[in-house]
Amino acid sequence: MEHEFWHTRWAKGEIGFHEGSVNKYLHDHWPEFAGDRTDAVFVPLCGKAHDMWWLHDRGHPVIGVELSDVACKDFFEEAKEKAKVHPGEPFTRFRHDDLELWCGDFFQLVPEDLTHIRMVYDRAALIALPPEMRTDYVNHLTTVIPDGTHILLITLDYDSNEMKGPPFNVSDEEVHNLYGEDYEINHVLTREMARDNPFAKRRGLQNGATESVFYLKKY
Repeated sequence: MEHEFWHTRWAKGEIGFHEGSVNKYLHDHWPEFAGDRTDAVFVPLCGKAHDMWWLHDRGHPVIGVELSDVACKDFFEEAKEKAKVHPGEPFTRFRHDDLELWCGDFFQLVPEDLTHIRMVYDRAALIALPPEMRTDYVNHLTTVIPDGTHILLITLDYDSNEMKGPPFNVSDEEVHNLYGEDYEINHVLTREMARDNPFAKRRGLQNGATESVFYLKKY
């Protein structure tokens, strides 16, 4: 998927993938996943997810990476918070306290950018990418995060004949195939999405969908 695709979606406000509230699986599973730790959290392909404020409010320094400057500006404006903007290459950095959004291409990250990261939250990155990009995404993520980093991964699976992504369907089996070589995988939950779920109804998922939660740890 080209950069222009995402810039156009944000410019037109075609952001049905944006939840507009804290993700229920983050809310329910983070206490067990993180325990009493307040380590720095990396949120790839973060959009303007409210989840980052939620994590920040619980004492975590947060770095989100997002391609769209519209999303980065909206994130702070909608929260009525001011951010210091530091232009640069390959990222323009928006900073409020110890919450930062880096505007630029995820694939331009280098390991030196994330040496302090110990946790990753991925609700919208893996499922935002088509199958041909997911291996590259996981490989690059594995390259830039330190060994021992923990990942809370949330996925969505559905009948691809009923809907075209994004968000794309990612099966539990694919998660094991993508991460199995470099990560310890704990499959915590798979739950059917209710047929009357607003997302399912809006996208015409007559056969339903499932959401899964994984705890991963990089070897």
